[in-house]
Amino acid sequence: YSYVPEPDGIWTGPMHGHTPKTLTGAAVLDISALEALMASKPVLFDVAVADQKPADFPKDLPWLPIHRSIPGAVWLPGAGSAPLDPAREALFYERAEELTSGDKSKPIVAFCHPECWGSWNAAKRLVLRGYTRVHWFPAGIEGWQDTHDTAPVKPDPARERTQASEAKP
Repeated sequence: YSYVPEPDGIWTGPMHGHTPKTLTGAAVLDISALEALMASKPVLFDVAVADQKPADFPKDLPWLPIHRSIPGAVWLPGAGSAPLDPAREALFYERAEELTSGDKSKPIVAFCHPECWGSWNAAKRLVLRGYTRVHWFPAGIEGWQDTHDTAPVKPDPARERTQASEAKP
């Protein structure tokens, strides 16, 4: 496909579409590089957006979507969106700090789906925040499951803190 330049900051256009092949300040991983990195137990941030219940979904049936991801991933649905609600952005940084125990040199991998700007943005946010071993896996969940098993994951429980505070009047 055609060359896509890196934006100066966070991408605020459509979240699905061709992405750059680079991310300044981060390493771009293919599957073999991710496999090699897994030995160092990186923080894995899955920022794929959660499935939405279709409007015509039968009311008498339970809506039970299952999100599969790289085993061990922390799923923060939509954390790569832009613009991102300030409370959700603060939670993303808070979770990064918690999961790295404050070590900005701990490896972190951001991913979602192929041709998704969300994971690019999530990785870019970490770079801008001073993390020094940020990795972006643009092939995403599908790139992993081509050769590995995925595991069902639930949204990160910390995300509910933000949703609860957003729900307050």
